[in-house]
Amino acid sequence: MTEVRDTGSDLHQMRVRLGLGLAFVLLMFGLLVTRLLYLQVWRYEDYQAQAEDNRISLVPETPGRGLITDRNGIVLAENVSAFTLELAPAQIADLNATIEQLAAIIEVDPRDRRRFQRILEDSRNLETIPLKVRLSDEEVAKIAVARYQLPGVEIRARQFRSYPLGGSAAHLLGHIGRISAKDLERIEAADQASNYAGATHIGKTGVELSYEDRLRGIPGVARVEVSAGGRVVRTLSRTPPKPGDNLVLSIDVRLQKLLEDLYGDRKGALVAIEPESGEVLAFVSRPTFDPNSFVDGIDFASWNALNDDPDKPLLNRPLRGTYPPGSTYKPFMALAALASGERTPDFAIQDPGYFQLGNRRFRDSRPEGNGTVNLRKSIVVSSDTYFYRLAYEMGPDKIHDFMVPWGFGQLTGIDLDNEASGILPSSAWKLKRFKQKWYPGESPSIGIGQGYNSFTMLQLAHATATLANKGLAIRPHVVRGIIDPLTRADVPMAPPASHQINVKPGYLEFVRDAMVDVSREGTSRLAFAGVEYSVASKTGTAQVIGIKQNEKYDARRIAERFRDHSLFIAFAPAEKPRIAIALIVENGGFGAQAAAPIARAGFDFYLLGKLPRNFDTSGMPGLDGDAGLRDIPEDLDSQQSAPADAKEQQ
Repeated sequence: MTEVRDTGSDLHQMRVRLGLGLAFVLLMFGLLVTRLLYLQVWRYEDYQAQAEDNRISLVPETPGRGLITDRNGIVLAENVSAFTLELAPAQIADLNATIEQLAAIIEVDPRDRRRFQRILEDSRNLETIPLKVRLSDEEVAKIAVARYQLPGVEIRARQFRSYPLGGSAAHLLGHIGRISAKDLERIEAADQASNYAGATHIGKTGVELSYEDRLRGIPGVARVEVSAGGRVVRTLSRTPPKPGDNLVLSIDVRLQKLLEDLYGDRKGALVAIEPESGEVLAFVSRPTFDPNSFVDGIDFASWNALNDDPDKPLLNRPLRGTYPPGSTYKPFMALAALASGERTPDFAIQDPGYFQLGNRRFRDSRPEGNGTVNLRKSIVVSSDTYFYRLAYEMGPDKIHDFMVPWGFGQLTGIDLDNEASGILPSSAWKLKRFKQKWYPGESPSIGIGQGYNSFTMLQLAHATATLANKGLAIRPHVVRGIIDPLTRADVPMAPPASHQINVKPGYLEFVRDAMVDVSREGTSRLAFAGVEYSVASKTGTAQVIGIKQNEKYDARRIAERFRDHSLFIAFAPAEKPRIAIALIVENGGFGAQAAAPIARAGFDFYLLGKLPRNFDTSGMPGLDGDAGLRDIPEDLDSQQSAPADAKEQQ
């Protein structure tokens, strides 16, 4: 029997399904229209801005770093333009393979590879890292031809920092280097990120660090239109960067170079200051290093060679090296004695060649003694015995309180970062440092600049300049002027801080006259024989190791690094000083033998424009090869025979 279908029911079901399908389509279409309205109407402005941002890019423009010159306009730090080969690690799948490809095109030496690896490890956030810097035109052409095969490889035109005089004044100038992760943290903490937009380098040490805010300039920005592939189509607008300010340093680099050369291979530090202004005229640290090595990132081998060198070429000796001052401390001890009333100029003692304190004998460098010694003679002949007794009777705290205003054991406030304070001992200092009281037997040694005394040459030069300036202490500084690079106008600078030390003028004159006699008839007379100006000076010799009571110092039997240091302070002309100096020749022996001749040559050049005979001027900037020769003895050191400087022994 045949089944009869209900056609009316089937038609109804079909219509229901069609209706549901149509409703679904209408719903989907409504959702699409709603989404389009949301994007095109309600969010129109937002997405228009984003689209514009995709089309327009802001490209930071790094400003040129300010130049640095000496007081005579000789360039000490400048910028040079060159091409550099850089790799973008994020765009390169195999860095080593890419480097090998490049090495087949141009020479990439092991030092380039080591530097690249160090920057890669230290600065993982950099977009590009230099593999080879300062490319030749031929190298640029070779890479440009093969560049389409090397994704992530770029040739960029950059400015490089250059120090034309190499290691001369390197510790003063400092150097710049690639911005590290620590630098970035410091920049962000100081809310200075916008000032380093597009920057890759920053000041690391010296003037480059201390005046980073002045030297770096203000970044600019270019609004450029880019294609979908990121290629720049055109520049829409541009705000040019403002280059950094130019710095004029107070140093005379010719004087600086002369003094550096006179050190030769010897180690040491020297600071020369103009007393009336506090301007630093020379800032010598030996041995030195080439700051150009750090600009593009120093490789591990070179860094380790410098860092592990026992002579410590990276140590800024004038700023951070601390030393016992030896007998150069005696003029200030004499002032302390007069100001405190412990001594009068005529107070005299018998100097038997030692000072006896209980069972301990503090020996003088002159075993037979100096006979009757008053305060003036104690400075001229450098009597240890006189100052042993003086320091014992004054005690450490009286000495400490007098020396503080002179800057001993204090930060001078020089416009350089990372200055060391040194040690000016007192009973309170010892109790805090060693948890021990001060013993009377510790006092005599500090009277001759030994014991716990430990000062920088900057502090000693500052105190000497203050003495030359009749007790007016002016904060030392190395930047003499700041020049706007666009207007060439001088930027106003605040005057250096100063204070007057409360010491009677008669006492200052007494000590100055005694120091003049040191140069005429005392321990530095041979170094200043035939001098054409008056000099107030004091020699010094400081022990590196202690000598037992029953032993005699013999430099020939001691390793060089344990031999005495040679020190010297002076200012000239004595009546109206234009230059004050303090220096040390490490392990150089008597102050009159090693240190004083260097000061003499420096004074002759600065005051008279004259150089030692046969001095090679070819490496001295701004000075003709035949300028300034004079009749100074060729071998000044050979004239320094006994009696030389008084040598302090405990």
